[in-house]
Amino acid sequence: MPDDTLPTALVTGATAGLGREFARQLAARGHALCLVARDEARLRGLADELIERHGVPVHVLRADLATPEGLAAACDAVAEHRIDLLVNNAGSSLGRFFGDAPLADEDHQLDLLVRAPMHLCHAALAVMRPRGSGHVLNVASVAAYTPRGTYSAHKAWLTNLGRWLDIQYADEGVRTTTLLPGFVRTEFHERMGVDPADVPRWMWLSAERVVADALSDVDRGRAVSVPSRRYRVLATVARHAPLGVVAKVARRGRMVRP
Repeated sequence: MPDDTLPTALVTGATAGLGREFARQLAARGHALCLVARDEARLRGLADELIERHGVPVHVLRADLATPEGLAAACDAVAEHRIDLLVNNAGSSLGRFFGDAPLADEDHQLDLLVRAPMHLCHAALAVMRPRGSGHVLNVASVAAYTPRGTYSAHKAWLTNLGRWLDIQYADEGVRTTTLLPGFVRTEFHERMGVDPADVPRWMWLSAERVVADALSDVDRGRAVSVPSRRYRVLATVARHAPLGVVAKVARRGRMVRP
């Protein structure tokens, strides 16, 4: 059962990268947590760490959000724990562009990056609107502003949905923040099987910085969060520069390993 004395956050993709850092920083803020990921051993290890360090309740849910069963279980958890903050973070990308990657892999990515956050946002609204409070944090990407295959298309979809949700439901007390990070030092590229060696050092951000900036923007009620001044500039350029220039830059970090 939920602990009504503490705000509760549900974080998807919680065992690695930004998701793990969200869990750590939210626990340090005093949030009870529901952590969702596919790897139960890593989930329980993280839960033990957070309980020992911060003394907050932590519930773990092993679920694959790209499957109907896993997604339904996560949506049920949103209702069961009456969450105050939903962090739609789970994600992945493909090492090859659309047309080269198997269509089954594209379907999986579509389910994870579009269908899963859509269902979870819907579940969160059902909890938050009657209560008149709550916050959704959708992790998109600055790739939403670039022509970068299906990954950027999915993130553009999530960005537009998030901005509309904030416009539509802010007056009911439910806010939505869309996070648009750039290159972050996590396991993301390794799991894709790509070599990001051509990405300049100045373009990399730490997970700690990205999460701290995102939560600060949540506190301020900002609809869009772009961490760091450098990426705010790049996001502006991406939205207004010639398409060919943006497309050339967007290909960085996508060299498939032999």
